[in-house]
Amino acid sequence: MSYKLSILDQSPIFPGSTASNALQKTILLAQKAEEWGYTRFWVSEHHYTDQLAGSSPEVLISYLLARTSTIQVGSGGVMLQHYSPYKVAENFHVLSALGNGRVDLGVGKAPGGLPLSTKALQYGTVNDGKDFSERLSFLLELVENSVGNNHPLAGIQATPIPQKKPGIFLLGASPKSAQLAANLRISFVFAKFINSDDRVLEEAANVYRDSFPNGKFIISLAVIAAPTQIEAEELAGKRKIVKVHLKSGRSVTLQSLEQAEAFGKQASEPYEITEQGADIIAGTPNFVKEVLGKLQKTHQVDEFILHTPIDKEEERFQSFHLLSPLYSKGEIGRKITENEEFITK
Repeated sequence: MSYKLSILDQSPIFPGSTASNALQKTILLAQKAEEWGYTRFWVSEHHYTDQLAGSSPEVLISYLLARTSTIQVGSGGVMLQHYSPYKVAENFHVLSALGNGRVDLGVGKAPGGLPLSTKALQYGTVNDGKDFSERLSFLLELVENSVGNNHPLAGIQATPIPQKKPGIFLLGASPKSAQLAANLRISFVFAKFINSDDRVLEEAANVYRDSFPNGKFIISLAVIAAPTQIEAEELAGKRKIVKVHLKSGRSVTLQSLEQAEAFGKQASEPYEITEQGADIIAGTPNFVKEVLGKLQKTHQVDEFILHTPIDKEEERFQSFHLLSPLYSKGEIGRKITENEEFITK
């Protein structure tokens, strides 16, 4: 295998379950991901939703670090438009001091929720979220401990200064984001499960590689693996990607039509909602890995971060297991339904 595999977990709250249970399953999945040979385990940031429990990745990361030993743990990602770069740097410096080099700081550009939650997150500040590039640049300087003498905050440090600083990744779904990551010489994660346009992916990959040939180019995509092709395709079903297109030109991807309608009503400007088939790679482990292999060769991908958007808990867990690096090597080949703590708890 010429690429690495990792997991993005959004801590889904399955039908009939609770947020507490969802977070416990995130912990167990992180432990299994470490056991199965995945490179990193990332948790997301979503606000004002009863479908996902992960609203505070920094807090969850600290717990995951304590419950794992070797796997990289990080954010996928921190929504920087809402926060002080200084406070984000402090948070991740503390995590890095605790995690001894196992911490990833993935930064996202999206709001991570509805307009009302964005207003709540930015309430009482002068922030309007429009200075993302400047925020990211300052965050990088803080992590690198390289705030320049000409900066208004010259001399500032985000303490504690960890022995091993967190790795920084920009998450995006456009060539513009890829160019920003390349300009800042940081890793870039293209969110293919949000933007499935292959032309956009190709342009983003080319922009990043042309400007930063030695950078780490990662694709995060929706994947479902099952023992048979039919089972995988049935799990994928007819899932949709729901987007809200605002008159101002901004578009946002939501989890459901209901969320999209709520977003539009809260946005205070004209909007349009569109639906399209979700871009999910579904099939047997061999089928999925064949697709990943082709993507890797086409776009020089260093790593894939797997997102598995299905509401069946056992099958979702099984998918990650079937695609894991150690399963591929035949080192953990037993069926996960036999005495598997994750499923029976």
